[in-house]
Amino acid sequence: MRKSKPAIRIVNGNSAAALGVKLSRTQVIAAYPITPQSPLTETLSRMVEQGELIAEYVTVESEHSALSVCISASTVGARVFTASSAHGLAYMHENLHWAAGSRLPLVMACVNRAMGAPFNILNDQQDSISQRDTGWIQIYARNNQEILDSVIQAYEIAESGYVPVMVCYDGYLLSHTEMPVEVPTQEDVDQFLTPYEPHTVLDPANP
Repeated sequence: MRKSKPAIRIVNGNSAAALGVKLSRTQVIAAYPITPQSPLTETLSRMVEQGELIAEYVTVESEHSALSVCISASTVGARVFTASSAHGLAYMHENLHWAAGSRLPLVMACVNRAMGAPFNILNDQQDSISQRDTGWIQIYARNNQEILDSVIQAYEIAESGYVPVMVCYDGYLLSHTEMPVEVPTQEDVDQFLTPYEPHTVLDPANP
């Protein structure tokens, strides 16, 4: 139940996703840039640098490494986030299985973009559809409001069922298009999304 009136902001889809990550109090972020996802993680890195989001932003050399970092951080109990598109998501493929098989509540934004061939950077959902059987729940947003809301909801779904969730939205058509979005207060999100409690604990003193 909302306690206060949400703010109305004009933002693009990538910014809406970043706001969702911030409001979810994500603790570890790792991602590698790829069009049209790059502005999302650039926004998150700026939030971390400026102290708006208290989190570790891990710079990596590939999408495979980005998801590896998130798997490790989630395993020890952190709330984590990553994002990718197209060939970057394909490069993550091996670790998508690992995350799902380990029952880790990761959240990823897939900013949908075409795979080759023919090569282009236009919108196409085959990047996420081709990962359909890796064990991740996939949520498809149809506007920027749904992007923000779905990121927050994805954490609740993932952490309730111990399963990773991918929030998918159209590259350029949503990622770079601005529209009005209701941004909930931190207080309201905290009431909905309680702190993550991992199902296993890595403790060398009590293996």
